[in-house]
Amino acid sequence: MRDTVELLEAIGRDATLRRASPEALAQALEANDASTGLLELVASGDSTSLTEELGLKQLHVEHMVQTGGHEGDGHDDHHHHHDDDHGDGKEDKPKQHPEDPKSDTPSS
Repeated sequence: MRDTVELLEAIGRDATLRRASPEALAQALEANDASTGLLELVASGDSTSLTEELGLKQLHVEHMVQTGGHEGDGHDDHHHHHDDDHGDGKEDKPKQHPEDPKSDTPSS
């Protein structure tokens, strides 16, 4: 198995092997005594033998989709756009908060 991993690493490092045709890659692997699983993967795209050779197990995980609000960054908190809020075409003006001073000019 170590030879198989080393060959996979060599393919990853060598741009000519990464971009080689399946035939050229198969020839290079055969010249380096590649495993049957690796040769089958290159020749047919079937990874079954290589998966077994490497002792890998296929895990199937059920993915759950969660919907709702955004969490974490706080940037979008309380800033929701509703169509009925801006239907008049006027520019948005900040709303007066009950605790804000009534005057628009700062007091001195």
